Amino acid sequence: MKQWVRKLLEQFDIPWEQDRTTSETPHLEISEEKATLLHILDVYNKHLLEIDSQPVRRVREILDEFAKGIASTDPEIVERNLFRLRQFFSSYRIDEYSYVQNTFDDFKNIVWDFADQLGEDIRFEQMSESEIKQSLEQMREAVESNSINTLKNKSREFIDQYIEIQSKKDVRRTRRLDAIQKNLVTVKKQLTEANHSMRVDHLTGAFNRKSFDEQLKRYASLFQISHQASSMILLDIDFFKKINDSYGHDIGDFVIKECVRLMKQIFHRETDFVARVGGEEFAVLLPDFKAEHAAQRAEDLMARVRKEVVIKGDLKITFTLSMGIAEIQSGLSADQWYRLADEALYHSKNTGRNRYSIASKGIKSVA
Repeated sequence: MKQWVRKLLEQFDIPWEQDRTTSETPHLEISEEKATLLHILDVYNKHLLEIDSQPVRRVREILDEFAKGIASTDPEIVERNLFRLRQFFSSYRIDEYSYVQNTFDDFKNIVWDFADQLGEDIRFEQMSESEIKQSLEQMREAVESNSINTLKNKSREFIDQYIEIQSKKDVRRTRRLDAIQKNLVTVKKQLTEANHSMRVDHLTGAFNRKSFDEQLKRYASLFQISHQASSMILLDIDFFKKINDSYGHDIGDFVIKECVRLMKQIFHRETDFVARVGGEEFAVLLPDFKAEHAAQRAEDLMARVRKEVVIKGDLKITFTLSMGIAEIQSGLSADQWYRLADEALYHSKNTGRNRYSIASKGIKSVA
């Protein structure tokens, strides 16, 4: 079985064994086609939108169940789950499209209102200009009539009309500026909220996978120019599925939030970049840090987590972390840098967990 397939099965907590003769767990044969579909579900799982009718946590649970069903060795279970998966995606994509469309429509309505106001102002200006031209034409006729009374009356009418039009313009200008300011504030707020929603994980307040991928590429590109050290830490919560199974997903979410809170206490520099990149998976980007400096911060976090007791109601829960550390090196792309840290993380998990490993020419593990 290829390494990427094994990692994928471990991520979904699907049992597999290399040696059929010594394992008590049934050996799982899985085709690359199935593994590819599981990988697609995993990637989709990490980039879900928080939709009112389809909360992220619920969708992740559903997709995880589909993944386990598709990985089954029973053809009937596989076929049933594939059918249910097609049905689910048909309805979910409609909800997802509606969410995006509604958000876009709200923003579009503000822009249309703004454009309508400007259009009304232009029409008012054109109408006012036409009325003034008409009054001026009447003034010219009054002058040519050689009638003092007619000229007085037309002059008075012109002055009254001009003052009235200018007064209306001032009122409309004030109203327009107020409306423009209000619309701009609303648009700015919506853009800020949309940008925040796109960049931040809804549960923890940490950056999300999309933001992490962008920042990772940015740091990798900067290194090619400046050769300034930067390190990455990938980590996840050990045996997190047991927490979910034992206490429920609400408690699991609470543990995830507490984990991010502790991470932000340790990685507190303004330039430290803390992200949630999966269910119980996290990443930290540390500019200006060599691997040994990142390891010191990793030790600080592990020590902090080990003595932390998460209290929720009558429950008292402890947990540990496994970590992989990699420093950016010359010639490494962003993806290669990530894979280096990912290999170090799996080394930590495969050598006992509750430790960190540093990726270099040879991976060094520290409990």
